[in-house]
Amino acid sequence: MSIFDNKVRRPSSALLLLEGRALLEMASYFQAKPLLRRVVPQGDGHPVLIIPGFLAGDGSTNVLRSFLWDRQYAPHRWDLGRNLIFSKERLAEIQERAYELKCHYGVNISVIGWSLGGLYARELARAQPEDIRQVITLGSPFARSLKANNAHWLYRLISGQRIEDVDPELIRQMQQPPPVPMTAIYSRTDGIVAWECCMEQQEGPLTENIQVRGSHCGLGHNPTVLFIIGDRLAQPEGRWTRFERTGLKKLLYPGSERRGKTATV
Repeated sequence: MSIFDNKVRRPSSALLLLEGRALLEMASYFQAKPLLRRVVPQGDGHPVLIIPGFLAGDGSTNVLRSFLWDRQYAPHRWDLGRNLIFSKERLAEIQERAYELKCHYGVNISVIGWSLGGLYARELARAQPEDIRQVITLGSPFARSLKANNAHWLYRLISGQRIEDVDPELIRQMQQPPPVPMTAIYSRTDGIVAWECCMEQQEGPLTENIQVRGSHCGLGHNPTVLFIIGDRLAQPEGRWTRFERTGLKKLLYPGSERRGKTATV
């Protein structure tokens, strides 16, 4: 599919203005923190590399890392400053960071990428799948159109990189899932990125899309997102299953219910 899919439009100005909801989602996290401690299982201590979104640095993922630390994981910054551009050079630095974490802990790592950070997370898993346990993306525009967002002009201004000049083969590669378990979290009320661009076009044995209610800027601390992240990370390595929307989860997470299928990875 073309990177300039004209059927996909950027989010409306009204949705962009509603990104202020992120502050309310932050407040709701602190209110929901005691409940999350009860319903999210403790982890097995494996390392989780967290890659921030466009214009953001490690400070934007403080809540997410604190949550994962509390659940007994080993969350790690990307330690590369602000995320301002997608480049092969920066991807190589992330690959080195991931390899260092794997060598230090002696186990495969999970990777969470927020927005632009999700593009890096996917390409990292494609480059070295033997080191990656699973990938979770938060509002990451890896599909349909790279221009269907409200940050396109700002990305060009800061990076000097025109979307039209991106290698079409690289874009086609990005749209294909890497060979590791992949969870794409998206919101239909995302005010920054068109939600259609943030999900796998076809779910496979190792891929799933999960819809949440909320803003783009709040995805890293929205309690319903954190619950999914905790649920996904808690799965034993090699026994990944899709998220099941049963019971109360049918109300919290819109979308058709799918039966989880066990996949050996």
